[in-house]
Amino acid sequence: MAGRRTSLASLAAAKVDDVPGKSDPLLLTLPLTKLVPTRFNPRRNFGTDEELKVFGLVLRRRQLQPAVVVSRTGYLKLWPDEEENVKDTPYVIANGERRFRGSLAAGLLTLNVVHNEDVAASRADFLDAVLSENNDREDLDPIERAIGIETMVLELGGADKVAEHYEKSKGWVSQQRKLLKLTPALQALVSAGELPVRVGRDIAGLPQGEQAAAWAAELDQRAAAKALPRKRITPSFQPSAPTKLPESLERSAPEDSAPTEEAPNNSQPEPDRKEIEVPDQGQQAPPSPGPRFTAVNQTPELKPDPEESRGQRRPPLPDIVSVQAMPWGDPQAVAHIVGEWMSEENRRTLGKLLLSS
Repeated sequence: MAGRRTSLASLAAAKVDDVPGKSDPLLLTLPLTKLVPTRFNPRRNFGTDEELKVFGLVLRRRQLQPAVVVSRTGYLKLWPDEEENVKDTPYVIANGERRFRGSLAAGLLTLNVVHNEDVAASRADFLDAVLSENNDREDLDPIERAIGIETMVLELGGADKVAEHYEKSKGWVSQQRKLLKLTPALQALVSAGELPVRVGRDIAGLPQGEQAAAWAAELDQRAAAKALPRKRITPSFQPSAPTKLPESLERSAPEDSAPTEEAPNNSQPEPDRKEIEVPDQGQQAPPSPGPRFTAVNQTPELKPDPEESRGQRRPPLPDIVSVQAMPWGDPQAVAHIVGEWMSEENRRTLGKLLLSS
């Protein structure tokens, strides 16, 4: 009686693939002659020959990220008419074409790849894998991204299926493809970053015969806007200079009079008028008295200054002048005066009254 044949794979409870890499991705080092890029990669700008050579020399030292490939068999199941492009090459590159080109430019013989047949489960999965790596790393310019979406629309059979795949609206798909309605010259400007995407989409809605004139008009409008003089704003408050009052409001003291030191007085000053002197901003105290003006106390029921109640009066104030002398047009000067000559509690009370007014 003949014995029954048993495979080693079944004894090990391992999966048996009809195509290697179908169950689990495989990390391989393959000769470049066994690799061919897919035609569906939307990327058009891979860099100059010199840049690719430099990139290939970097890969020679260390390749941190492998390319992703599928088998020729799995690829041709999705696109049987691609046999002429693939020929007898056993693996098709889904993403990593620039690494492939850089290796060729630098004269390398092999490339590290991940063989993953799940990428070829459907046309949508394959095309999504091609776009995802480039989009995630921002390798594609706006026109290349539009080409990628357009390729998916053509290969999947309509914008509705692409929208369903990405869980987006059909309008989102249309917006992505809109840039492809531009003339080739304007598409090149978009790729170079000279024509903004938003403006490009607006111009793309026009007939191609009118697009160049629309972009020229946009450039003229931008040039005119740049030519307009810019208005400089001069700050109204200069910390380095003392606040000046109109000459008609200044009240000068007699030339032959000398400042006298006021004797200590614990009596309460007049509640409705204060004599205020504006010191030079940013300095401790000016060598000579600055412009003089008076603020009439408009806040009722302000409590006496705690320092005065303890017998510690503030420095003597200048002569009383009209309330119109306050620099009301200079908020920073007014704030300085309030902070200098009002107690903290009175400042809070004044703030509440201003907010409630």
